[in-house]
Amino acid sequence: MKLLADVTPLKNPDFRRLWTTGVVTVIGAQLSVVAVPKQLYDITHSSSYVGLAGLFGLVPLIVFGLWGGALADAMDRRKLLLITSAGTGLTALGFWAQAAAGNTNPWLILGLFALQQAFFAVNQPTRSAIYPRLLPNDQLPAANSLSMTVMQFGAIAGPVSAGMLIPITGLATLYLLDSIALLATVWAVWKLPPIHPIGESRRAGIREVLAGFAYLAAQKVLLASFAVDIIAMVFGMPRALFPEMAQDSFGDTATSGTALGLLFAAMSVGAVLGGVFSGWLTRIRRQGLAVIWLIVLWGLAMVGFGLAVGYTGHGLGITLGLWIAVTCLAFGGAVDMFSAALRTTMLQQVATDEMRGRLQGVFIVVVAGGPRIGDVAHGFAAVAVGTAAAAAGGGALVVIGMIIAAIAFPTFIRYRVGRARAETPA
Repeated sequence: MKLLADVTPLKNPDFRRLWTTGVVTVIGAQLSVVAVPKQLYDITHSSSYVGLAGLFGLVPLIVFGLWGGALADAMDRRKLLLITSAGTGLTALGFWAQAAAGNTNPWLILGLFALQQAFFAVNQPTRSAIYPRLLPNDQLPAANSLSMTVMQFGAIAGPVSAGMLIPITGLATLYLLDSIALLATVWAVWKLPPIHPIGESRRAGIREVLAGFAYLAAQKVLLASFAVDIIAMVFGMPRALFPEMAQDSFGDTATSGTALGLLFAAMSVGAVLGGVFSGWLTRIRRQGLAVIWLIVLWGLAMVGFGLAVGYTGHGLGITLGLWIAVTCLAFGGAVDMFSAALRTTMLQQVATDEMRGRLQGVFIVVVAGGPRIGDVAHGFAAVAVGTAAAAAGGGALVVIGMIIAAIAFPTFIRYRVGRARAETPA
């Protein structure tokens, strides 16, 4: 039973509301996660355009992620969550309007995507910075694991639902459902108590952002955790290739999305299974070393995924090739969930509350920005060498990168978690 998830944080009513409503919101968000690349590929028939969405998401993610972290340290975090959740919902309505109108301009989609990522970039560090104000620090590993599990559960239901709904309702309805689902999170945030910054009020300007970087520069363990995540996601996240793989390798047509839904959902299936059996995470003391090994396993999973795609139709039947590919992605999703839970806990425990929002801002830039750079890299690599080679080669580079990281960051390898300090909840 010690392997099963620790549900102690759910005794806190505020955390419980955020956790339960997150299921609905994540399912809705994942409908758009599938719809955006699908619409781009349908319009352009090019993975490079799908990969370009990563660049359009990266710039606002960096700018607003860093500024959003400073805002989270300077104003009521509850109010900031309300504003950004509402903005994300309005952006989803914009996606619905352009799809319902029959838009064929990819640049309009990319522009809306950039706006959506700006709201996301402020929202996520704020949400993460709230948890240590609601819960004692010794419950944070369990809380992070629970949050990631419910998010990934929604990320299963969302893509699978999208794959079934695309031929029935079209893409426009997916965007509309996303905007409606966000109302659940708005309600949960509304029920939170005010979460004002600790200490004197601060501004959220360039000076405050730079102060966050100065603080981070002294935290070598956190710097290393960001570096290894960038390596894993830039080289090892092949999601920009899914639309092309679904059609060219696994038999999807322009009006069907079964294989596409399975590919997008596979990592989340693994992450949910990993979350169910995440009880062992609270007993890990050498968290840095564990993260290195978990990312090595992630890289090997992506090598297997690329090989499965490459041999589909050349020794493997379409059905068998698809299920091997999905299994590799699911395994990768499980180990990535473990790694992310450990890295998030390290950040929440090492950072003080005065700096937590800003460091969470940097964290979300790294965590969400790395895959977007990976989208661009994989999209253009696929044009040059094909989707299978791009995915497998990227996974191999992850393994090589972790060997280099283990040598370059000895402090990270030696890091041991200390006894969690208690922090007064808001």
